[in-house]
Amino acid sequence: MKKSGVISLELGIELPQGMWTFTPSLLYSEDELILVDTGVAGMVQEVSSKLKEAGYSIEQLTGILLTHQDPDHIGNLTEIIKTYPGKKVYAHAADRPYIDGELPLLKQMPPTVQLKTSHFPLVSGAVVTDTVEDGDELAFGGGVIVIETPGHTPGHISLYQPASKTLIAGDAMLIRGGQLQGPNPVQTPDLKQAYESLSKFAAYDIEKILCYHGGWYEGNVNERIAEIAAAGPQE
Repeated sequence: MKKSGVISLELGIELPQGMWTFTPSLLYSEDELILVDTGVAGMVQEVSSKLKEAGYSIEQLTGILLTHQDPDHIGNLTEIIKTYPGKKVYAHAADRPYIDGELPLLKQMPPTVQLKTSHFPLVSGAVVTDTVEDGDELAFGGGVIVIETPGHTPGHISLYQPASKTLIAGDAMLIRGGQLQGPNPVQTPDLKQAYESLSKFAAYDIEKILCYHGGWYEGNVNERIAEIAAAGPQE
């Protein structure tokens, strides 16, 4: 195995309308093991199982990096850091007060999801230990660059790993029916800003993109992103 890199961890929750999947990721290196986003609340055992499949344990995590504040991204944060204390938590300053419980989260889970997760606390006081901002170069996973991509939330970030030319998009983009698309308009309060954020990706040579909803997409990634950004929000 490489000494550093990115691994995707596909999770899913069964709902009446079918399986809802999402894809946290793991930035691994000799010194750090960082979980990027945590899944829907109540899935710590599933996260642990996926880590074991990848050759790691949840105890080995050195930190958690959140792309943004949405409940399906921060859902297991409280339980993980309570059960396995001492881990750093990274997020953008604009989303920090929501994650720390100073402000109410901008969005809630659909009722069918809330029925399964309502007894798990989403926030439990100040949990973010470190904030990140645009252009930060983090050593995680062999090195990643923070890209501010607001719109989906005020403090949404994406991550670019130069070594593998991989973009971890968070919810800045999604994959539906095998096709790379812009952000989910229903869940994006400032859709105009979210599409403007996509133009930032043009500065990076991207061969692979990992979307939290949809997983991996490869092939002419930069060209496809440029097309989506130029077209703008679709009514």
